[in-house]
Amino acid sequence: MPELIHCTYEQHAATILAIFNHTIIHSTALYDYQPRSLAFMQAWFATKTAEGWPVIGLEQEGQLLAFASYARFRPYPAYKYSVEHSIYVDPEQRGQGLGKHLLRALIQTAEGQHYHLMIGGIDAQNAASIALHESLGFVHAGTIQQAGFKFGRWLDLAFYQLTLKTPRQPVDG
Repeated sequence: MPELIHCTYEQHAATILAIFNHTIIHSTALYDYQPRSLAFMQAWFATKTAEGWPVIGLEQEGQLLAFASYARFRPYPAYKYSVEHSIYVDPEQRGQGLGKHLLRALIQTAEGQHYHLMIGGIDAQNAASIALHESLGFVHAGTIQQAGFKFGRWLDLAFYQLTLKTPRQPVDG
């Protein structure tokens, strides 16, 4: 199995950018139209670092094969215990269990940071991602019909959630 690593801008931005852009151009896993730039990656990593959000990856022989991260679900204070995650696997590496390995690591990280709810927004036609999430205990929380439009068709956005046992003593404010 590849090594689980903490991704950095200096070492991994170019590969993460390539994976993001392949996903944008060839799939509905990202509801975006335009490829992203290296400047976008610099800001993305800066935000992740400043907010304490993990960016983890799987690397083998110096090559980043897949990465994952999460961030606050919504920017309002009462959502402070909820995170929305994303997982991206290099197209040449799919079907090897890398996504499952990363999702397990994200769950462990979220528990360690005392979050309560992990949320995945998944294109409703992405059967592989849905099966991955269900295999680790995520449940369907609802679908927004025709939430996006890409490749000449309407896209439905399904939400899957996993309730964690943390934090032990949540507080308001």
